[in-house]
Amino acid sequence: MTKDDNKKLDKILAALNSLTARVARIEAGGHAPNGTSGKLSARAAATKMISVREFLLEHSPATDVQRTLAVGYFLEKHADMASFNKTDLEKGYRDARESPPSNVNVNVNMCIKHGHMMEADEKKANKTAWVLTRRGEEFVLGGFPKPRAASSS
Repeated sequence: MTKDDNKKLDKILAALNSLTARVARIEAGGHAPNGTSGKLSARAAATKMISVREFLLEHSPATDVQRTLAVGYFLEKHADMASFNKTDLEKGYRDARESPPSNVNVNVNMCIKHGHMMEADEKKANKTAWVLTRRGEEFVLGGFPKPRAASSS
């Protein structure tokens, strides 16, 4: 096998693992990626799914960069996206009834600089896609610290 063949097989295996995990979440009562619900358990049925707007209000990001990170977190964890691109982030802002930043990529680059996001292995809809890092997930869940005078996290 060539190196390219190994890369292709790795991509296929990663995609298969991702799909297997998504099916398991749906069967366990999670939400399907297209927004329709799978078979709900009693606990999941009692818990209403949170909207991106509610998520942003609950987590209170203080800056545009933090808001972009929070929208990305929401897309991964609550909309079951394996990765997200600029279009997904802009739609997340619109769904939250927030004006998208004039240049989402600048915010994403700041998230990457802070170690909160990284580029995904594959493009999504022929556009660069990103995922949150473990550090980014912890940053969102830890509550957004208020920015210092001259910085925006």
